[in-house]
Amino acid sequence: MEAMQSLSFRPSPLDPLRKNMPQFTNVRSLGAKRVPFIISASASTVSAPKRERDPKKRVVITGTGLVSVFGNDVDTYYEKLLAGESGISLIDRFDASKFPTRFGGQIRGFTSEGYIDGKNDRRLDDCLRYAIVAGKKALENADLGGDRLEKIDKERAGVLVGTGMGGLTVFSDGVQNLIEKGHRKITPFFIPYAITNMGSALLGIDLGFMGPNYSISTACATSNYCFYAAANHIRRGEADLMLAGGTEAAMIPIGLGGFVACRALSQRNDDPQTASRPWDKDRDGFVMGEGAGILVMESLEHAMKRGAPIIAEYLGGAVNCDAYHMTDPRADGLGVSSCILSTLEDAGVSPEEVNYINAHATSTIVGDLAEINAVKKVFKTTSGIKMNATKSMIGHCLGAAGGLEAIATIKAITTGWVHPSINQFNPEPSVEFDTVPNKKQQHEVNVAISNSFGFGGHNSVVAFSAFKP
Repeated sequence: MEAMQSLSFRPSPLDPLRKNMPQFTNVRSLGAKRVPFIISASASTVSAPKRERDPKKRVVITGTGLVSVFGNDVDTYYEKLLAGESGISLIDRFDASKFPTRFGGQIRGFTSEGYIDGKNDRRLDDCLRYAIVAGKKALENADLGGDRLEKIDKERAGVLVGTGMGGLTVFSDGVQNLIEKGHRKITPFFIPYAITNMGSALLGIDLGFMGPNYSISTACATSNYCFYAAANHIRRGEADLMLAGGTEAAMIPIGLGGFVACRALSQRNDDPQTASRPWDKDRDGFVMGEGAGILVMESLEHAMKRGAPIIAEYLGGAVNCDAYHMTDPRADGLGVSSCILSTLEDAGVSPEEVNYINAHATSTIVGDLAEINAVKKVFKTTSGIKMNATKSMIGHCLGAAGGLEAIATIKAITTGWVHPSINQFNPEPSVEFDTVPNKKQQHEVNVAISNSFGFGGHNSVVAFSAFKP
C-alpha cells in the first residue's frame, strides 16, 4: 500500500480501537489452519500441496497486451526494462512549472490507429483508449485477432479491466465546463467516459464478449484483483476466456496535484530519471506513471482445444485488507504476509518453490521496507530469490501497475532474464534480497509472485510459472 510521507494525515479516528487489538507476532502460526503446506523446524523436507490438474480449472496465459511509456509492443517494453532504461522525464503535456513535482512516466506518441475509429478516439478519455488498445493487442497475441475471434463462444468470454481513478481527464474537463460555462456545456459523454466500468464495457461491446463484464477499483492493487477474479470465473466454469488487467491515465493537473497534496511524490526535479529508487536510502516518494496492461486468461481445456499459444500459467492469487489506515501500511506486515500465504495456498505452492518476486516497491519511505518486512515473514531465507522493481523505470502506474508488472513477470519466466532495479545507489541494508541492482540477470524462474497494494489497505498477490502439461 502506498505510504504517504509523514504528517500527511491526522491519525485515523480508529486509532483508539487499534490500541486494544491483539498484537500478532507470529504470522505463520496465524495462517496454520488455512495453509496446507507444513514446514518443520527440525526437518529439511517440505510437504507442499498439489497444484490444480483439472484442465477445466487450470488457468493459462495465452496473450499479453500493453500501452506503456516504452510503447505498445510487449517485446520492446521488456527489452527496455532489461536494458535498465528509464522512461521518466519532465512533463510537457501541460504546464507543470508551478508544481513541486514536474516529472513522471508520461506516454508520448500514443496512437490507437487500427484499434479505435477516429470519431470515438477523439471523444474517449486516455484511460479508455489505453484499455481498448491493450486489450485488442492481447487478443492478437493470443491468436485471436480479426476473424479468428469468431471461432470462440463469445457468450463464455468476459472482460474484467479495472482502473484506480477512471476517466479523470473527462471528469476534470466536465467540472471545468460546469464552472466556467454552465451545465449546458457538459458533454453527454461526461458520465459514461468518467465511470470506472466503461473500459470493460467498451471492450465487451466492441468484441461482442457477453460473459462476465465489470471493473474493480482498489487503487494501486486493481490489476491483481482483476486477475484473481477473472481466474475464479474460469475455475468456477462461468467463462472459458477472460480479458483482465488494469488501465490508468491520471497524469493531468488534478491528478498530479492530488498526489502532491498527499506528499506522496518524489520532488527530484533536477534528475527525474533517478527519482524512482525503490529500497535506496535516499528515496523521497513515488513517481507517477500511466498506461495499461492486460492478459488473456483461459482455461487450459479451452486453450488446448483451439491450439492457443500458451505463454505461462496463472497458479493462484489472493486479496485481503490491512484494515488499518487509509494510506499507511501495517507496521507488522500482517495483511501482506497473510495475503502471500493465501496466494501460495491457492496456487498449491510452498514458499521454497518461489524464486522470483516482482515487488510493489514504489520508492516511498515507509512502503518499501514495510513490504520487505512482510515478505521476510513468509520467506525465511532470501537465498536464491530475485526481487526487482519495475516501477524504478516506468514509475507507478496506479491501477495499471499490476498489469504492466504481471507482463514483466511473465516475460521473466519466458526469457530466463530478470530486469534490473535501477537507481540502487545506496541500498537499505535490511533488504537482504538480491534486488537485481542496476543490471539484468539471467535467472530460471520456477514460481514467481507479483505484489500490488493500494490506498485503503488493499493487498493483492498473484503467482505465475512456466506452463508444464
